[in-house]
Amino acid sequence: MARPTLADKLVVAISSRALFDLTDSHRVYTEAGVDAYHRYQIEHEEEILAPGPAFVLVKKLLRINRPDKQYVEVILLSRNSADTGMRIMNSIKHHELDMTRAAFTKGEPTSRYVPAFGAHLFLSADTEDVKRVLNDGYAAATIVPSTVGKSESDDLRIAFDGDAVLFSDEAERVYQKSGLAAFSQSESDAALRPLSGGPFKEFLAGLHRIQSDFAADESPIRTALVTARSAPAHERVIRTLRAWNIRIDEALFLGGLDKGEFLRAFGADIFFDDQHTHIESAAKHVATGHVPHGILNER
Repeated sequence: MARPTLADKLVVAISSRALFDLTDSHRVYTEAGVDAYHRYQIEHEEEILAPGPAFVLVKKLLRINRPDKQYVEVILLSRNSADTGMRIMNSIKHHELDMTRAAFTKGEPTSRYVPAFGAHLFLSADTEDVKRVLNDGYAAATIVPSTVGKSESDDLRIAFDGDAVLFSDEAERVYQKSGLAAFSQSESDAALRPLSGGPFKEFLAGLHRIQSDFAADESPIRTALVTARSAPAHERVIRTLRAWNIRIDEALFLGGLDKGEFLRAFGADIFFDDQHTHIESAAKHVATGHVPHGILNER
């Protein structure tokens, strides 16, 4: 019998607070301590948790799987103990999420298990855990609390910022150091030279591999690049994606316009960006993940 492997799947690791609404439980933990939290979770073990900010994303990811082919694996990484984590597992079962693998670390960072599982993406409410994963070279984002309802579309819609997310922050560093004119000139001069990959390149590539298994008009996934860039800085981005041989379905070059309304129009199930100002705008309309990476997060 062949040994189980995740090598052929898109692997997403998610924390319990990103998956479910643990506001009350977390308040007990912060205000009364670990022992009180332990008692609270066991006393409420049979009470089903409400969906959290990344619940719809997970639901739609798992919906991609087919009886004859499993495209996606979602793994729970939790700082709970196995004991206090029973409530979370009960909630996973109740919501009919096909999640069978988990790691409970009893207060220790969960980030060390991201490479062990070979995860393409890690979503957590703990920024320090997220930073450790990014430093290890994996895509990761801090899920921002949101009251936004679920997307109306049946397909999974994921939107990305460009610089410091899909791409390296090399162009952003020019902008921050020398201003918009220097940035535009630099990008025009380098239009034929592909940008280096950012932390989310491999996650986008994983989505692309799944998309490639379906006819273009039947894909369960739709992606979008939503960037503050405008012409002439758009050319290098387009040529970079072409060089990577990665498909992106929609590309919005907004020239600094507020991103929130455009993300709502796209119907994003989640949007990833490195800048807090864009995250604050997006969170009013869609679920968001902050990527604490690049020059703007070094300050």
